[in-house]
Amino acid sequence: MLFRAQKNPPSQETVNAVQQALAAEHAAEWAYGLASAFLPSSADASIREGETAHRARRDAVERLLRDAGATPVPAEPAYQPPQPVTNQASAAGLLAAAETDAAAAWHGVLERSEPAEESLRRTAMEGLTASAVRTARWRKMAGQTPATTAFPGRQ
Repeated sequence: MLFRAQKNPPSQETVNAVQQALAAEHAAEWAYGLASAFLPSSADASIREGETAHRARRDAVERLLRDAGATPVPAEPAYQPPQPVTNQASAAGLLAAAETDAAAAWHGVLERSEPAEESLRRTAMEGLTASAVRTARWRKMAGQTPATTAFPGRQ
């Protein structure tokens, strides 16, 4: 269980941060669907890994929010990419942006959760770390430099 027992419910600030992280997971999953149409077959394993990771984290976060008595934010029908996706570089750039957004959202959960919420904080750290690694992969494919940042999750 990501939130502590009901006797110590999470603060509204924590729930809001988790909702933002869920929204970022929804957007990232959508971005992988769009980008996959423009990326070479050599990226298929990385695409599947990213999609699977975001889907699993999304499902876990939805469960934890329901367990805490909150209604999880739904996915949007579509999202506006930061730039048009028309080729391999722009598709990889979209995934880099989606992963950067997810890392920032999980960083927000870390900032707004209590130290006693160990499981939630562990989930947030895993989400931030995994997104930071995938960001570097997609930034490199997009030809963006630097491929990494000193403090992932801080925008």
